[in-house]
Formats: sequence, C-alpha cells, structure tokens
Amino acid sequence: MPLSSLQSHQITIQDALVVYQLRVWLGEISPLIWRRLLVRSDSTIADLHCTLQIAMGWSDSHLHQFIIHGKRYGLAQPGGVGFSDDPHQVRLGDLGLRLKERFFYEYDFGDLWRHEIRVEQQVALVPKKGYPVCIGGARASPPEDCGGPWAFTALKQHYSPVYIAQRLLDLLDPGEAQTDLVDAQQEVRTFLYWLQADRFDRRAVNRRLKQDAAGDEAWVWL
Repeated sequence: MPLSSLQSHQITIQDALVVYQLRVWLGEISPLIWRRLLVRSDSTIADLHCTLQIAMGWSDSHLHQFIIHGKRYGLAQPGGVGFSDDPHQVRLGDLGLRLKERFFYEYDFGDLWRHEIRVEQQVALVPKKGYPVCIGGARASPPEDCGGPWAFTALKQHYSPVYIAQRLLDLLDPGEAQTDLVDAQQEVRTFLYWLQADRFDRRAVNRRLKQDAAGDEAWVWL
C-alpha cells in the first residue's frame, strides 16, 4: 500500500467514531453504587460531566474535576478550580483511552465523592441509536451534602427500616407532642430516600439522558 494511502487509512481509523462502555462506581462505599454507560467517542469532557451527574443522580451544585492520565479536566466555576483546557473542546476520543484503563471523576470537594471510571470495551457505533445510554447500575447515590462516604454509611445504619417504622408511628400518634408540618414532611421525604436507597431506576436515568440530549435542561435538573 502506498504511503499516502496508508496514512489516509490510519487517519480514517483514528477519526472513526466508536462507543466506549464505561463502568462507574463510587469509592469507599459498600455495597457498591455503580453505573454502566455507553458514550460516544466524540463526547466532550463537558458532555461526560453532565452524563455522570444524571446517571448518578447528583444535582450539579458543587465543584468537580476529572483526573485522566494525571491531568485535571472540568468545567471551571467562579471561585473554584481552573483548568487549562476547554472542556467543550476536549473529546473522549482525543484522550487515548485504553481498554481496562481507569480514570477518576471527583464531585463535591467537601464530601469528596470519588468515582472510578473503567473503560470496559469499545463497541461499534449503532446508527440512529441514542447516546449516551445507561445499560446497568445498582443503588441510589448518596444524598447531596450528607458528609461523604463514612457519614453516608453511618446514616444508612441509622435509618434502618425498624427506626423508620417507629418514627412514622410516633408522627401518627396523636398523643405525642405535635410536630411542625413542614418538619414532618421533610422527615418523611428523608425516610422515602432511605427506604429506596438500594434501588436503581435505569429507565428514569435514560429518560433524563434523552431529555438532556434534546436540550431540555430545565427538565433534566428538576
């Protein structure tokens, strides 16, 4: 094959779109909270940030950063960390990601939720298929601002089904001191989270990813 044809062939392969299968899990938490995602190689760092926020159930209300090959990437915020690259211009396909390689996504530098992301495989892009898409996962992410992995574990032990049942009985007991209605509603919402903490609704995540891809940001962050 002539050199010019070989170079053209190599460029075509390099620029061809592929799909990364990524497995994402939160560190220092057991049992694992994880997601499996399919994302296009032409997705940007900014795109991946948004995908992870939706897939994990975060509210995008804190600082974040990716650490890939020892370099930091992310969307800069006023008063926060800065980055040398524009996250809207850096594509995943530009990063030279290898199979089985791991990189990190850190969210909320106070609670420090550290996500490990593993490139499980590359698959062919299916025309007309919507990406990104979540194809697996387990358990709900911790509540925002709960204090980090160790605090989350302690809260999970505290909000046992037995404790929640007893508190609900207390709230319904007319003989008990009356609880402020707003406080009671907030407490019940807290109970609902912990009762469903071991569930993961993949379909709901994919609905939100689809809405985000369509540009309906107001709907996504409700």
